[in-house]
Amino acid sequence: MTTLLQLQALGQSPWQDNISRTQLRSGGLARMVADGDITGLTSNPTIFEQAIGKSDAYDTELRSYASAGLSAEQIFYALAVEDIQAAADVFQPLYARSKSREGFVSLEVSPRLAHDTAGTIGEAQRLAQQVQRPNLMIKIPATRAGLPAITATLAAGISVNVTLIFSLQRYREVIDAHLAGIEQALAAGRSLAGIASVASFFVSRVDSMIDKQLADRIAADPAAQPQLQALRGRAAIANARLAYQLFSETMQTPRWSALAARGAQPQRPLWASTSTKDPAYRDVLYVEQLIGPQTVNTLPPATLQAFKDHGTAAVTLHAQAGDSQQLLQQLAAAGIDLQRVTEQLEADGVAAFQKSFDSLLAVIEQRRTEVPAAQPAN
Repeated sequence: MTTLLQLQALGQSPWQDNISRTQLRSGGLARMVADGDITGLTSNPTIFEQAIGKSDAYDTELRSYASAGLSAEQIFYALAVEDIQAAADVFQPLYARSKSREGFVSLEVSPRLAHDTAGTIGEAQRLAQQVQRPNLMIKIPATRAGLPAITATLAAGISVNVTLIFSLQRYREVIDAHLAGIEQALAAGRSLAGIASVASFFVSRVDSMIDKQLADRIAADPAAQPQLQALRGRAAIANARLAYQLFSETMQTPRWSALAARGAQPQRPLWASTSTKDPAYRDVLYVEQLIGPQTVNTLPPATLQAFKDHGTAAVTLHAQAGDSQQLLQQLAAAGIDLQRVTEQLEADGVAAFQKSFDSLLAVIEQRRTEVPAAQPAN
């Protein structure tokens, strides 16, 4: 049994954090699903920027849409919807076998709508109608404006991947937004069995920012190096483990139990940004240290292959919550303001996706004019 299959036996679903037309056309994605390597897929503006901007696999369709007069943004969504539909079809048998528990493919609303509740709700409904696949999840950022959009989208019967979660406080709000949405769906007479959700808690970026702050403090006070050095590379895992504790506690509440009795699916924690940014860390650190029941880990291709090659699958999320809390207290004592860090990471995450989206549209606009016209047949 491969380590990826062992993960699933332990209750964690490995998803691929990537999509490309090349992988779809070559049958590579279908082989990974058939082999049991992955049970779902996520995409985001940066991933599509890489797929479309650095490949000619989309040129024929791009040319066709351009000749039809579509704008760069309309062309992007037409191309993205095609890829998402194709990926969803690959996962459809798994989705059916698992009774709507696995086989999801995620498509994100425009990052330009990160602070626009009504716009996000409208786009979520539009994308769901365009894709027309039951195993679609719409990605909505966990910004303040995103929270009511999450509730409204779930209430409409659309599955949601809540993205860009960094703090425990925001995660509590996401949990409440999810429960409220499922309650509203139930009140509207909807079947709850097919409404799924994951809460994407970002991991490595927390360490990247906190490690830099620790390095700055060590430079300012070399005598504190032993104490501060011992805190490097540990904040993200502690933060995620406390989030998992919060999830586990939510599963024991009367509010959740009432919904579960009506067929509701739990909103599973999803560990995102799980590739290591620091080469000093083990390349599968954020996989091995965050394994537990009812979770998802979405992995970039390199991390996915690394874990399959040399990862170790064992439940690690059940480590003492007190240890994680103590670690965060030690960081606070060292002058690290975790709340400020996570607020900055949320803002940076939104900005990064907006930048990727704008860059992608610029590439598409350029290709609208650069792609040569189709040559007439002889």
